[in-house]
Amino acid sequence: MSNANQVAYGLEGVIALETELSLVDGANASLYYRGYHIDDLVEHATYEAVVYLLFYGDLPSDEQLAEFRQKLAAEQEVPQPVIELLKSLPKYSVPMAMLRTALSALSHYDPEAEDNSLEANFRKAIRLTAQSPVLVAAIGRIMQGKEPIAPRPDLGIAANFLYMLNGEEGTEVAVKTMDTALILHAEHGLNASTFAGRVTVSTLSDIYSAVTTAVGTLKGPLHGGANEAVMKMLLEIGSPDRAEAYVREKLARKERIMGIGHRVYKTGDPRVKHLKRLSRELNAQKGTLHWVEISERIEQVMKEEKGLLPNVDFYSASAYYALGIPPELYTPIFAVSRMSGWTANFLEQYRENRLIRPRAAYVGPRDRTIVKSN
Repeated sequence: MSNANQVAYGLEGVIALETELSLVDGANASLYYRGYHIDDLVEHATYEAVVYLLFYGDLPSDEQLAEFRQKLAAEQEVPQPVIELLKSLPKYSVPMAMLRTALSALSHYDPEAEDNSLEANFRKAIRLTAQSPVLVAAIGRIMQGKEPIAPRPDLGIAANFLYMLNGEEGTEVAVKTMDTALILHAEHGLNASTFAGRVTVSTLSDIYSAVTTAVGTLKGPLHGGANEAVMKMLLEIGSPDRAEAYVREKLARKERIMGIGHRVYKTGDPRVKHLKRLSRELNAQKGTLHWVEISERIEQVMKEEKGLLPNVDFYSASAYYALGIPPELYTPIFAVSRMSGWTANFLEQYRENRLIRPRAAYVGPRDRTIVKSN
């Protein structure tokens, strides 16, 4: 292949656009949202404040945050026909597929769906951020054969999600864990789902089509499904004393250990320590610390054997399980959090749009001719 046709497989290392939203600094194991380090945001901000930061460019004052919370609360209600649509889907439906369908259906009930002005798209971004946790909680309830619970305007997004899913308010540490997970997953550069959604936006399609594209991309196990796979692995192992042998047997069969390693962070994912700490605290309260201990044994073996470290999905699995969240909802929760980052990216794309249209290097045969049979 000539130098002119050198291929960056998976577009690795290719700079496709500029963004002001996040810096994924793999070399220094750091992540920044609009210039703020993720450690600072976890320590001093809430998810709603982070959404405000992504949308508006600065952290809000107390007054601005209170007003923004009211704005989100006012947009939480999901049209009843969309809830009924979720109930009508086959019992074997996959939650991510249900979410993909529901987000697409929302567009039919939004009078601004086809208004592509920046002002209308901004309002739709707020609606989608407010309504996606309601959808995922409803999916969780429907899967359990229960009626969905309406959101409460007095609760924040993290507290509301736990209330709508479990039917009761979460403890302080439970809400903090959920809020932290939402912050940590909110934005992460030009990842696969964000890129896919920005491609859709670059055609000047509507924002609902873009989030449907993004959810479809996140659904893939190489992107959003790792934390669900981690929890299934923990359940399969069962106890800490079985963890090392389990991992070594997997490695001997050249099978992958999910939640370990990251394409960008080679010296450690900066998000891991926060979820590891909260997962330990939460599971200690519930008397289920063995899930964290299993995870720690796996982490140790993978570091020794492969020099690989856990990514954000690894400890989110045991944290979510302690929150009473079934594993099949883990990736939809990822979508709930990333909705703010996706829509912030889409607004950025609309502002400075250019159709995203890369080329492919043709490697097939040439100059073939049709041979007619007699």
